[in-house]
Amino acid sequence: MTSPKLLIPVRVPELGPALGKLLTGTGQAPADPTLDRQRVALLGRVIEAAGEARRLAAEGARSEAVQALGLELWMDVWEQAVTGIAQDLVERVNRRLQAEARAVRMPRRLRRRVALDVAEVRGLTGRLGAAGAGLVSALDDLQARGARLVAATVTDRAALDEWQRALLTAARRLEDAWLALEEQLADETARWREAVALVAVWRRPLWPVAVTAVPALAAAAWLGLVLGGYVPAPAWLQRVWSLLP
Repeated sequence: MTSPKLLIPVRVPELGPALGKLLTGTGQAPADPTLDRQRVALLGRVIEAAGEARRLAAEGARSEAVQALGLELWMDVWEQAVTGIAQDLVERVNRRLQAEARAVRMPRRLRRRVALDVAEVRGLTGRLGAAGAGLVSALDDLQARGARLVAATVTDRAALDEWQRALLTAARRLEDAWLALEEQLADETARWREAVALVAVWRRPLWPVAVTAVPALAAAAWLGLVLGGYVPAPAWLQRVWSLLP
């Protein structure tokens, strides 16, 4: 009778040190409550998943323990954070744009045009999400190391070591991605601040006034010359004068 294989235990390493400034706070954007709120939410989900993975590993649910900290978790927490930050920025920019547009009495049809549309929102989300490019390759490696660990026996100690290293690398790449996201967000905020400033200095075009005012002024000047005797009155004007009492 063949004895069952002894599988190597799954041990989840401590992720806190690898998460770095995600755990301690970066201090780069203390005035942005949304950014800090998203950071805390992201961090909470990762720490919660690590706790769940340890519980599953203790119960012998090896595959489930590895999956709890797999690619899907990291990508989901990252995408949720990016989406939440992008939505908040869009809402803030649109509020500022509309407030400035109303302040300079911009017509309503033009106010609708200055608001960020769907394409701009999608572009903004994509630019913020691109900060996580380095995270993707680390997660692909984590996925491969996890699959090997699930089937590893006690003689394959390297499988556990490699998975643990890949897990810590994913945590460090998440920190890197967050720092890059903060920098990209600062650039986007500055860019949209300039757009708000342009709306603030908008002025109603003068050509409609010129179209009506210039002919009126010219007519008034001509009439003044006629009444002053500098220019002979045309026949039609003389007839009008003759009808006056």
